[in-house]
Amino acid sequence: MRILICGDVVGRSGRDALAKRLADLRKNLALDLVVVDVDNAAHGFGVTPEIAGQILDMGADILTGGNHLFDHGEMVAVLESEKRLLRPANMPSTTPGSGVGELTTQKGQKLLVVHLLGQTNMPVIGENPFDYMNRLLQKYRMGGNVQAIVVEFHAEVTSEKNALGHFLDGRVSVVVGTHTHIPTADVRILEHGTAFQTDVGMCGDYDSVIGMRKEFIVERFMSGYNHKKFAPAIGEATICGLLVELDDKTGLATSAKPLILGGLLKSTE
Repeated sequence: MRILICGDVVGRSGRDALAKRLADLRKNLALDLVVVDVDNAAHGFGVTPEIAGQILDMGADILTGGNHLFDHGEMVAVLESEKRLLRPANMPSTTPGSGVGELTTQKGQKLLVVHLLGQTNMPVIGENPFDYMNRLLQKYRMGGNVQAIVVEFHAEVTSEKNALGHFLDGRVSVVVGTHTHIPTADVRILEHGTAFQTDVGMCGDYDSVIGMRKEFIVERFMSGYNHKKFAPAIGEATICGLLVELDDKTGLATSAKPLILGGLLKSTE
């Protein structure tokens, strides 16, 4: 089983890069599952119904959000009806939508995708993600009622992401971090077989400050306040993702590799 998890799509440049590449990636890499984080897809903040539909049409199976998912109010109704769009699972139970996606691949493999939000330095705070996963994994088990479990952890702090990876090692297929937009150099398979990366990076223009126009952000740090509304950088985007291959019987990882394509970062092609 082959899975690709793509980092936060930032603005039009990130969307254009996916539109150009994702269908070919899906075919050439024989991907069974594609997960795309869309937390910054609409001009850098959240996602709109139209953009979410476009990215699904490009070849994504599951979209994840994060702390910006509700920046556009019209997404509330979409979350109720579109099961392929996940909000963080550990948000309050009254929050619209679901953070757990169940799907079956074309090969008949049953997969579970879980989207979680970190607790540290995040504007939205929900249930402890460690407690949440302990409870969820009483219901789902790899090699039992699902063949693989993918966890995308939208969190600020590297230590929290590392801790969750070790906490879930051997119990899920993949734990990958998103939100900080910078790909970390720690892609590996943990001791008990779970693929892990602290942060997968972004699908956006790296001639920027985490996807936003660099001059605006530099000016903010120099002055201490915002002179202009933040806007996404518009140069050629780099697609950053994590490519994982799983054992079909156990659901554990047999291979984990970074995928970096286009733009300023050194390509893995």
